[in-house]
Amino acid sequence: MNIVVYLGSSSGNNEHFKEAAKKLGTWIGENGNTLVYGGANAGLMGAVANATLEAGGKVIGVLPDIAAIQNRKHKGLTEYIETSSMAERKAKMIELADAFVALPGGIGTIDEITDVLSLSSLDVVTCPIVLYNTDGYYEPFRTLIRNIIENGLGRKEYFERALFSDDMNEIAEFLSSRGKK
Repeated sequence: MNIVVYLGSSSGNNEHFKEAAKKLGTWIGENGNTLVYGGANAGLMGAVANATLEAGGKVIGVLPDIAAIQNRKHKGLTEYIETSSMAERKAKMIELADAFVALPGGIGTIDEITDVLSLSSLDVVTCPIVLYNTDGYYEPFRTLIRNIIENGLGRKEYFERALFSDDMNEIAEFLSSRGKK
């Protein structure tokens, strides 16, 4: 299964974020899955990629042809895909996905996962979606989604493919039972 992971290219200031990235990467590799991500060698991106590789998994990095991003390219990628823009990168990652996981990240991570949730609400994307809610990172976002539903601007069904969890066992079960092999 190709698991697209959205997350920060920096580590942030909470050590639990890096621990969660490593747990997810280890699970991806040990279970014969492939990590598809933004291709960086540092931060949370580097942590998930390194853990996946160390656990025997494959890692596909999708990077746009932007010098500042290319300079951070992970040297151990199993496969490298270059795109002409960030928009093309997002589309390519969605095309490759059998499942999506968002770990803590910045505005780029939020942009990517909200795009996937929007496509899911239209049944364009039918893969499982996980918001790895490390130390409650995604609680404000979950509150926003509840607000959208309560105000009649989105239906509960739009979010049925999405799991908010900080439990790697629950995440693994969710992905394994709903994702493509």
